Amino acid sequence: MRRPRYAGRNPRAFHEKYKELQPERYAADVARVLAAGKTPAGMHRPIMVDEILAVLAPRPGEVAVDCTLGFGGHARAILERVLPGGRLIGLDQDPLELPRAEARLREAGFGAEVFEAHRTNFAGIAQVLAAAAPGGADLVLADLGVSSMQIDNPARGFTFKDAAPLDMRMNPARGLPASAWLARMSAADLASVFVTNADEPQAEVIAARVAGQAFASTRDLADAVRAAVVTARPRTAAEDVERAVRRVFQAVRIAVNDEFGALDALLRALPLVLRPGGRVAILTFHSGEDRRVKKAFQTGERDGVYAAVSADVMRASAAETRANPRASSAKLRWARRV
Repeated sequence: MRRPRYAGRNPRAFHEKYKELQPERYAADVARVLAAGKTPAGMHRPIMVDEILAVLAPRPGEVAVDCTLGFGGHARAILERVLPGGRLIGLDQDPLELPRAEARLREAGFGAEVFEAHRTNFAGIAQVLAAAAPGGADLVLADLGVSSMQIDNPARGFTFKDAAPLDMRMNPARGLPASAWLARMSAADLASVFVTNADEPQAEVIAARVAGQAFASTRDLADAVRAAVVTARPRTAAEDVERAVRRVFQAVRIAVNDEFGALDALLRALPLVLRPGGRVAILTFHSGEDRRVKKAFQTGERDGVYAAVSADVMRASAAETRANPRASSAKLRWARRV
């Protein structure tokens, strides 16, 4: 069967990028996309791998937990270092991406005796380890936020580049889609969400426009945000209008998935699941996440839970940021259990 034709010389829509979506068949094409500093459709490039390996220092025989398995890039790098004798437990709440990541790692030679995957939010790390590793973990990694696979696929509703269902759920089988959640929100509550989750300076103006509305698509919400900003401040630069749209989408996504609640639960559980001397590394991508991690680690060090924590945030190198622009907002913090 012939593939569908698309307008122009190059495919633009996600579903048209059939070569990028089949890297095992079109390795050379995928390599060209990577060389151009772009992320191929349906893929995720692990961020700050060298820095994470340096602070976690995985050793043969250790038990590792990847709280956000995603595409499996970080997990593979860690697995290669805890073998022989060690193993990795991967967590991910996305029922669409988890089986794909597990299949990739199985194909790479990591059998059930060294790698197991659990479909769950990392807020439940203590319950998973109670059964899978009762003695606790030597190292824990959490790469927060949304993955490239989720962002790039318009059907998931995380992006406003295309007109797609306004969903944004990392687990589409649980909770309310963003469209239903927005329809239930009052302007005052929504403005608070915009400030708390994204530091949006025009939170009240935008909330008054979008709260309680039933948006059919991601593009409809984006257009409403643009209209609210431009109406309130007609001279707002176009790039600032688009930043407001991105912040609103971030704030709604965080709320729909209760990301801060899950992160707080993980931070509370870490001292209980880390073995003595265990290490944890957390990658964050905006100030709300980073503030929580920084405060929890500092409090843990003061209370004698952690022997050491990162004094300053670590950032991706200039070379990595040039090769993968999505690394530019990443912040890495670490802690070591007493």
